[in-house]
Amino acid sequence: MPYLNVTEVESAVTSLATAYPDVTQLLTLPEPSCEGRTSHALLIGAPAALPKPCVMMIGGVHAREWGSCEILVHLAADLLEAHRDGTGLGYGGTTFTAGQVSDLFHRIDLVLFPLVNPDGRHYSQTVRPMWRKNRNTAYTGGSHNPDCVGVDLNRNYDFLFDFVTAFDPAADARVSNDPCDPQVYCGPSAFSEPETQNVLALLENFPRTAWFVDVHSYSQDILYNWGDDENQSDNPDMNFRNADFDGKRGRPDDLAYAEYIPKEDEDAAVLLAEAFCQGLKGVRGLAYKPITGFHLYPTSGTSDDYVYARHFAEPDQGKVLGFTVEWGTEFHPRWAEMEEIIRDVDAGLVQFCLATT
Repeated sequence: MPYLNVTEVESAVTSLATAYPDVTQLLTLPEPSCEGRTSHALLIGAPAALPKPCVMMIGGVHAREWGSCEILVHLAADLLEAHRDGTGLGYGGTTFTAGQVSDLFHRIDLVLFPLVNPDGRHYSQTVRPMWRKNRNTAYTGGSHNPDCVGVDLNRNYDFLFDFVTAFDPAADARVSNDPCDPQVYCGPSAFSEPETQNVLALLENFPRTAWFVDVHSYSQDILYNWGDDENQSDNPDMNFRNADFDGKRGRPDDLAYAEYIPKEDEDAAVLLAEAFCQGLKGVRGLAYKPITGFHLYPTSGTSDDYVYARHFAEPDQGKVLGFTVEWGTEFHPRWAEMEEIIRDVDAGLVQFCLATT
């Protein structure tokens, strides 16, 4: 089985909703993509008298990271089949009992959005395999340079979006305000893109979301907050909202700035990241690392930092711990290897869900 194309990903999501109507709901996202495609997500969970906490997972954000969509589609299919048949799940050396699967369905809701960037994926699979951004042509300024098309959706969220002001000029932040940057152009404003607006709509429609996972490749890590600087739990005034620290963020091993995170939040994030790594390692022995996003490289405007930052910036919002999975060691593994990666990551994601409380 090769990688799914855009039509096949959408068909898989809608087919699962049709096949399991008692425990799923097909969610139509409000904003068509720049090329007019309608996207869907899938809500999975047993009906309950009271609202349940929610785990939200998204994938297919960066066009060239093909396997992220398959990871989430297979996760949905595996969980739904196991719940229907009253069986456990087995991924190599990692197994889950029927009772654990049932507990997951009854304790949480799971929202899966496998393909955030359909236009980019289609372009990557048919024209330019290493394409990363969406396909928005609005910011080309009349240039015929093909790199001037598109926005990096994982720099388009409202977290330190004005990175020029926020970061130390010497910080190596992986973000650009140049529309012709072929990789990390952040867009003209936060949430300028229909694809990130769709993710925001999901967050607003599921206010009990407490955990968020964005599935990417590659580096065999799971990242947790924060991505703009190193973490600290001693000085709450040293935080992303405080303009006194503008121009100081983003440099490692300095004393000028570190991003505040309450100790209990960091401890909870580490435990969940370690649970993911434990589940994944049991499949075939691979060791993924739990690290902060900053220790991969400094960023702004990312999904995982935005979802966690919301409750600081807007006190009426619930707290959401943000994570990014970076699967594999290349963007387009041979399909036989990708099948193994799907099992690895899905085992980790199930273990992650079971570790939520």
